[in-house]
Amino acid sequence: MTSESAVPARGTAEWHADILGDDFEACVFRAEGPDGVARTATLVRHVPRGVGDSGPALHPRTAPEAGRTRHPGPQPARAVLFLHGWSDYFFNTELAEFWTRSGFHFFALDMHNHGRSLRPGTHGGYVADLADYDAEISAAIGILSSLRPEGAPPPAVTLMGHSTGGLIAALWASRHPGAASQLILNSPWLEMHGSPAVRRATRTLLGPLARLRPESVIRLPERGFYWRSISSSAEGEWTLNDELRPPQAFPVRAGWLSAVLAGQARVARGLNLEIPILVLISGASANGMVWKESMRSTDAVLDVNMIALRSFGLGQTVTLERIDGALHDVFLSAPGVRKDAYARLARWIRAYALDDGGPD
Repeated sequence: MTSESAVPARGTAEWHADILGDDFEACVFRAEGPDGVARTATLVRHVPRGVGDSGPALHPRTAPEAGRTRHPGPQPARAVLFLHGWSDYFFNTELAEFWTRSGFHFFALDMHNHGRSLRPGTHGGYVADLADYDAEISAAIGILSSLRPEGAPPPAVTLMGHSTGGLIAALWASRHPGAASQLILNSPWLEMHGSPAVRRATRTLLGPLARLRPESVIRLPERGFYWRSISSSAEGEWTLNDELRPPQAFPVRAGWLSAVLAGQARVARGLNLEIPILVLISGASANGMVWKESMRSTDAVLDVNMIALRSFGLGQTVTLERIDGALHDVFLSAPGVRKDAYARLARWIRAYALDDGGPD
């Protein structure tokens, strides 16, 4: 549950220019969880400059450019809220533009201790319980719903999550039935590598440390292979802010890993979600402690076969798309692979999302 003070009243959210440029704005807010702790999160929205650029103008700007008159276009009755992965932040402008062209409001949430929401003196990426994200996700949906025209019904919300954000999204949807209309998971971290036995053994060994010293750092070998495959500072095509998304990721802490394992155990028992679910994964995984050329066209982070296995326990209507050549984030893959992924996503949207309100 969110505190009433966590969600600004209609029209009071303070939006400012975002780091992604003219077509994006951000809103920083605080949401209080059941534990009484208020956490800082940042909601980002796609606000195209006008009809004829990248899509219709969805919202009036907080501070329009001098001398430029904006005429809001049609108001879609659907919205997307995107949740990033661990040690990550939202930066994929192409994804936002796809959703806007498809007739959706697009929003992304930089969750607390991540990206735009990082604050001095906090542990990057740390959370002791994945349910601690519930308040800010609910608050973000409250904010985006407050932007609808006066008298209009709340938009149908599609929740989209990548990697750990996919696990968080699935668990949030299970704890908030009816709050999301669809669920889209991009390589969600639903299970550990290898088998459920690995998760159970790790959880047993980790338990005492997570209880007694949850913020202790677990020393693991550093692997920057995935960053190497996507960052324009290495061999990829995407411009990344290394302060918001460190190449070697944040330190792994006992309490955080324990929280992930607990979430995966919950997924393994079955979530029985009643909304349509789309899961997109690579056709193959590539693991190891040394760089391999196959890491340019596979998931170098997670075990896609275990993701596929766990996906069908999420709910009653699950679509699984395996995309050959895809990276861990399917929508950061090579251009031809991304084109395939977007085509599959568009097909699924036509089948499962366009009947939830608004013009087709």
